[in-house]
Amino acid sequence: MPDESENTANNGEERSDNTVGDRKNTGDTISVARKSESPARNNEVESFISFLKELPVLIITAVVIAYVVKWLILQPFYIPSPSMEPTLIPNDRVLVAKFIYRFVDPKADDIIVFVAPAGDKRDYIKRIVAVEGDKVEVREGELLVNDKPVAQDYETMPGDYSNWGPEVIRTDHVMVMGDNRPNSADGRVFGQLREDAILGKAFMIYWPLGRISLFE
Repeated sequence: MPDESENTANNGEERSDNTVGDRKNTGDTISVARKSESPARNNEVESFISFLKELPVLIITAVVIAYVVKWLILQPFYIPSPSMEPTLIPNDRVLVAKFIYRFVDPKADDIIVFVAPAGDKRDYIKRIVAVEGDKVEVREGELLVNDKPVAQDYETMPGDYSNWGPEVIRTDHVMVMGDNRPNSADGRVFGQLREDAILGKAFMIYWPLGRISLFE
């Protein structure tokens, strides 16, 4: 009997020890979990701080890319006058492909942006009507190139814009006119345009939204 009592007591002590052991283990587990959460939070904070440090570089990079696109690839232009109506109307915004004529030659019907000659520093937008070697004139209100009436895929404003020419387009020059011929100060006023004065080719209206379209 004493042996059984002692065994019972011993078993109780073992159970008690096991219970305490379980609690210790549970406590250790919680402690380990809390310790493992701390490095993760630290990593998040460090990542955020690193992002903030890199943010100015990202902004500067974006600005540089935008600048390169604007000045070397594409540039927006605002249409202030009705000289290209009805193709372009005042307040239209167009996109111009710059340096395109480094790879292809200007051709008739291209709508181009250029620096006007005769000391005028403004940028103009007109349509090329004749290129190097062409004979161009306006006869009784009709545009003729190489003595043939120009078949226009685009609409021009009606009206008699008098006689002009003829002229033969010189090497590295083009002749430009506005689609609104009666109300356009163009090559009939300032003469033939040097190709190196061309800033780029307009290829689309991007604003207002209701007028978004590509030029053919």
